[in-house]
Amino acid sequence: MDAIWPAAPELKRPRILRQQWLDLTFLHWAVDPSSVARFFPAGTRPDTFEGRTYVGLVPFRMVGTGFPHGPAVPHFGTFLETNIRLYSVDASGRRGVVFLSLDANRLAVVAAARAIFGLPYRWAAMTHVSSGDGHTYTSVLRWPGVHADSTIGVDLGAPVAPDPLTDFLTARWGLHTSRAGRTWYLPNHHPEWSFRTATVKVLEISALFASVGLPEVDRPPNHVLHSAGVPATFAVPRSCP
Repeated sequence: MDAIWPAAPELKRPRILRQQWLDLTFLHWAVDPSSVARFFPAGTRPDTFEGRTYVGLVPFRMVGTGFPHGPAVPHFGTFLETNIRLYSVDASGRRGVVFLSLDANRLAVVAAARAIFGLPYRWAAMTHVSSGDGHTYTSVLRWPGVHADSTIGVDLGAPVAPDPLTDFLTARWGLHTSRAGRTWYLPNHHPEWSFRTATVKVLEISALFASVGLPEVDRPPNHVLHSAGVPATFAVPRSCP
């Protein structure tokens, strides 16, 4: 199994995509691995830290999406996103992320990401407001047959160094997804994260977890951090064994 390192391994060429992830708040709940095992693509399983795995909820701003060289792609480059994610490891030991949903306020992005990568993007009306050390994110789904909304508000504190659990949750250098009957690993690269502590002031996520088949959240998150963000680059997807 791959070791967990805060610095990304070298990303093989060719590169296919670049973007910036900004103003991210990471909220995580510890769960029993067996409670989420059904969500993982074939050939992958829940990755664990001290016997537990985690459900992540991550609102942020996506900025400047484009090809490896040249300007950002018009109408696709900048948008808001809130994703629900799990933590995976495959038979070759590669650690990654499995997305249960990626809600975005750019319909063209939703359509393209679903068609090309098979990722579970959904269209939503979203806002992000920052004031001093406060950040508030809202989302209302506009997806057929699904009703869910959320308001997440946090106040930021002092810078904090990553610990082993933080590295487990955020030093992830790819994602696992199912496409055309196979499981794929989409590798990425970005600089090491820098974090600040964050205190949750508002957490209204009515039906959001239920909309992806998870139980409703009835307790505060076990782990909360904020990052100003990083630039990220993606390489060609690889088929999993």
